[in-house]
Amino acid sequence: MHAPAIPLTAASFPRADRKVALWSILGFWAAYYVLNTIRMAVAGEEGQLVMLPKRAIVSVFGIALTLGIYALLRALESRSVRVLLATAFAAAIPASIAYATCNYAVFYLMAPQETMMREMMHMQAKHSTAMSEITELAVSWYFFIAAWGVMYVALSYAARMALAERQAALYRAQAQSAQLRALRYQINPHFLFNTLNSLSTMVLKGQNDEAERMIANLANFFRTSLTSDAAADQPLADEIEMQRLYLGIEQVRFPARLIVKVDVPQMLLQLPVPAMILQPLVENAIKHGVARSIQPVTITIRARKEGASLHLSVEDDAKAVSPAAPGGTGVGLTNVRERLAARFDGAASVSATHTPGGGFRVDLVMPVPAMALIDG
Repeated sequence: MHAPAIPLTAASFPRADRKVALWSILGFWAAYYVLNTIRMAVAGEEGQLVMLPKRAIVSVFGIALTLGIYALLRALESRSVRVLLATAFAAAIPASIAYATCNYAVFYLMAPQETMMREMMHMQAKHSTAMSEITELAVSWYFFIAAWGVMYVALSYAARMALAERQAALYRAQAQSAQLRALRYQINPHFLFNTLNSLSTMVLKGQNDEAERMIANLANFFRTSLTSDAAADQPLADEIEMQRLYLGIEQVRFPARLIVKVDVPQMLLQLPVPAMILQPLVENAIKHGVARSIQPVTITIRARKEGASLHLSVEDDAKAVSPAAPGGTGVGLTNVRERLAARFDGAASVSATHTPGGGFRVDLVMPVPAMALIDG
């Protein structure tokens, strides 16, 4: 059985991939370094070789500031996306001011080039103080730094969605497994009731040898049935063997009226089918065909493969039935239809029809696994 989902805590909350986040920081500032260098070279600015180490200094400082924002966002990652976005935008304000200050100091105060001196004089003509110049730089860099914060929030949101999808898939699998088990376990109590009722009749009639043989067959049937996973597939060979055991029990009840025929090619015996999928159909054939017939009835189990589909059928050739026998409720056929729908997600089908002469046939069509097609 699947383990239940573990409730999320701050420690186990899904987080953006650490390596992706760190590489994105390096990528952001490396892109700034390269693109700004190319822009200055294309513009023909002087002293670009001297500018390279200065640009490297401010880039490293920018990386350090972004790492600080990263640490803050990662600490708050269990909070809502709205809180993370607000934090990213708020943290970008002091970070952009600090970066603009560093940028101003490195380029304009630390051994400035002639071109930088001219630019600083131009800026001083526009602004009365250095702080106003830094503020203008900070505004332009704010959006660059905030953009990385928004990207990190997007990575965090993607991690949450990935976890939600995995949990949804787990819940769907658990629900399907539970549904298959519930449908499977609808079979055994019905069959057990019928068999015990027959045993009671045999004991009352003094048919002790037949009753003893039926008890032995019943024990063997349930031993085999209950050791398999109710929601798992099993080879068609095992499914056929289970029905042989069941029909062996019923042949004790109807020694003169029940004839069994199995028409399954050897090459199909290893194909997987839902466990006990034929049981309700064979049981219905006994209940509504053999038990109600006044003549011998042959129950035939057939299998064939057509392309990527496996066709199974259970058919009886009952020709005359007792008029006093009650009609069926359709529970067995509904059970099979629901199990196949749950197991194959609508890719399987069930059809039932009366055959000429009064018999009844149920056909199942289900996909053959791709690996089985390759092996076949």
